Amino acid sequence: MKKVLLVLVTIFLSGCFGTGNGEKNSEKNIELGKITFKKNCAICHGKAAQGLVADWKTPINGKYPAPPLNGTAHGWHHSPKLLLSTINAGGVRFGGTMPGFQNQLSAAEKQAILDYLFSLWPAEIQQKYSSRFK
Repeated sequence: MKKVLLVLVTIFLSGCFGTGNGEKNSEKNIELGKITFKKNCAICHGKAAQGLVADWKTPINGKYPAPPLNGTAHGWHHSPKLLLSTINAGGVRFGGTMPGFQNQLSAAEKQAILDYLFSLWPAEIQQKYSSRFK
C-alpha cells in the first residue's frame, strides 16, 4: 500500500513542476507565464514575443535589441539552464540591455515564462528543442 501511495504522490507532484526542457506543461502554468511575460518582458520583446525590431542582430547605440522569443530567433538554441540564467542575470553580458529578474520573479514565474515561450514555438522547433535538451 505504501508503494502505491508513493507512486501516486510522485506522479501527482511531477505534474506540479515545469521541467524547463521543453516539455509542455499545464495550461494553468502557460497562462501564468503569459501573464508574467506581458507584465515584465513584453515591453522589450513584444506582446507576442515577436521582438520589436526587424534586425535584432544589429546593435543600436552599441547594444543589441531584445530578440524575438517566439521561435524565430536564437532563443530555442539555448539550454533551459542558460535561458533561466539569462532571466536571472539579464542580457548585459551578451551585449544587450535586459535587466536581471533574479529577485523580481519567483522560480515558478520564471519556469512559467519558459513554458509559455515554448508554447509559442512552431511544432518543428519544439521537437528540435526537446530532442536536444531532454
